[in-house]
Amino acid sequence: MVHLQEVIFTLSQNLSLLCISLLSIFILCFSVKGRNFSKGREKVIPSPPKLPFIGNIHQLSSLSHQSLYSLSLKYGPLMLLHFGEVPWLIVSSSDMACAIMRTHDLTFATRPSAVVSDIVRFRDLAFEPYGEDWRQLKKIFTIHLMSTKKIASYKTIREEEVGNLIAKITDHASMSNSDPIELSKVLFSFMNDVVFRVVSGKIIMEERMYAMVRELLEEGVQILGKFSIGDLFPSLLWLERLIGLSRRASRHRNKWDLLYEEVIQAHIKSEENNEGKDNFVDILLSLKNDPSINFDITMDHIKGLLGNAFAAGIETTYVTIDWAMSELIKNPEHMKKLQEEVRGIVKHGDMVISEDLNQMSYLKAVIKETLRLHPPVPLLVPRESMEECEINGFKIPKGTKVLINAWAIAREEKSWEVPEEFMPERFIGSQVDYKGNDFQFIPFGAGRRICPGILFATITAELALANLIHCFDWELPSGMTREKFNMGDSPGFTVRRKDDLRLVVKNVHTS
Repeated sequence: MVHLQEVIFTLSQNLSLLCISLLSIFILCFSVKGRNFSKGREKVIPSPPKLPFIGNIHQLSSLSHQSLYSLSLKYGPLMLLHFGEVPWLIVSSSDMACAIMRTHDLTFATRPSAVVSDIVRFRDLAFEPYGEDWRQLKKIFTIHLMSTKKIASYKTIREEEVGNLIAKITDHASMSNSDPIELSKVLFSFMNDVVFRVVSGKIIMEERMYAMVRELLEEGVQILGKFSIGDLFPSLLWLERLIGLSRRASRHRNKWDLLYEEVIQAHIKSEENNEGKDNFVDILLSLKNDPSINFDITMDHIKGLLGNAFAAGIETTYVTIDWAMSELIKNPEHMKKLQEEVRGIVKHGDMVISEDLNQMSYLKAVIKETLRLHPPVPLLVPRESMEECEINGFKIPKGTKVLINAWAIAREEKSWEVPEEFMPERFIGSQVDYKGNDFQFIPFGAGRRICPGILFATITAELALANLIHCFDWELPSGMTREKFNMGDSPGFTVRRKDDLRLVVKNVHTS
């Protein structure tokens, strides 16, 4: 979410434009009418008091998911907020989420247009409007890239890269058993390696490209986590093009385009891939030239799907492992319980492999509880209604933009006992899962637009976490106490830790 302060600062950078803007604001205040959400005696959606022109922007902090949660406690699980000129429907309960993503799933299956995402994105799965192109992209991504069989075929890559992760931490510990390791950075590098190999095989494995992906993902988290001036005030779209995020978004897209071109061209020119033809790029290129595919796959589609793999595969999975380690170091009793489970199943000196994971019920509970408390994308990708409908007695007009606060829903007291506490035990023996059927727990969304990479993300997170816990003992850096350990969120489209995770490797349990 963009902050009011950011908008004001941006406008004030150019005094002449500011004068024009203020004149426009004056005119808008008296001439612009919002969408009519209540006619006659119809039930009116609860809405916090808003200010002229800026609406409810002033009620949002940099951590918008938390601000919206606080407002929902006062105004209800379905509330109407105005971000500038534009009304948004905010969903903050499992019942309302079910109404949006199950009862009226088709009605809310499309994505709203947004200045930054429209510029940045290629023809991707996450932001593509609902329609035949999106259905074909989902089919390709699900069947050819993220099916159960394909994910099983990445087993060797996952286990080799987890081995490299463990070796890197072991080397650090052997050189210094008291200096903290920058675990957040190590985990990001690990996921970068996994996804690069799945996406591209071994054709391109350069440190330069890893650094580029990290830079682009960090920049993308910030850019996509904000509304631009044009999103807040469509009548000032001309101003957005002058001093808004548009130019930064265009530069960001161009950087991704150069990266994708380098990866794709390397595959086109390569006569032989060291890992066969099982990686994303080769599969997509073969489908592009396959006459049996009843869909015209363009390079823009290929780049969009590669972007989905990089952004979802690296960013959200790394964030989940990072938060899981944070919660375990903060709660040593859970760390001990998990270590006892893992070390009771896998012998000392051995690595945890994929076949071991199904025996580890507490490990799976820890991952679930981490996803509950720290959904990587706390505000799910926005939706928009394609026709008028009724929810809970409220009429929702066609074209209504919707934000579903997964972070707030995971703290709903009617669904969760002591919701603010990290309690993996709540999932032991529970049928509640993150696959889109239990609307009190939707870190990956639900309905038609549910994330298709759930299995890839969770099995990778489980394997990495199990080995981190099995192979090492961990403690906080000298002078740091659990009471002072910062568990704050960082603002952005995905929610990372506010501070990078730094831990001391106390003992190494590898042969």
